[in-house]
Amino acid sequence: MPATGGTELLVHPYHNIGVAMATPSGLVVPNIKHVERKSVAQLASELQLLQQLAAAGRLPAEALAGGTITISNIGTIGGKYGTPLVTPPTVAIVALGRLQLLPRYPPGTTMSTAATAASPFTYHWGADHRAIDGAALAAFSNSWKALLEHPERLLLHLT
Repeated sequence: MPATGGTELLVHPYHNIGVAMATPSGLVVPNIKHVERKSVAQLASELQLLQQLAAAGRLPAEALAGGTITISNIGTIGGKYGTPLVTPPTVAIVALGRLQLLPRYPPGTTMSTAATAASPFTYHWGADHRAIDGAALAAFSNSWKALLEHPERLLLHLT
């Protein structure tokens, strides 16, 4: 994935996913290196370790360097909407809003029809358009949304 470095654009053969974390010392964005090589279980384990190190103020400098995309979960602090800004060298960022429990009605019915519960959340992307154009980001966002709506599809890749 490309990453920006000043005025130049670097293309990396790996994906280092940054995760924004609020700590007593302020916001930090450690990243999980080479996510494309790791299983979901490995990613969860590494994320947990980074959270522990961040909370203790013991993140090594290399954990904070080399991110290519960032995930910011503003929902954990009650946020629903955000305008994420890309910070070089990353080329994209997504802000996840909080889950909400809302009623949903089947298509073509009225509010007198029994509703089912749904837990939607908002998400907003920001990107460096030197690296990715809006149409490509929208297509990626739609694919990503489909995986979030059907997480069982991710289980197909656990082996």
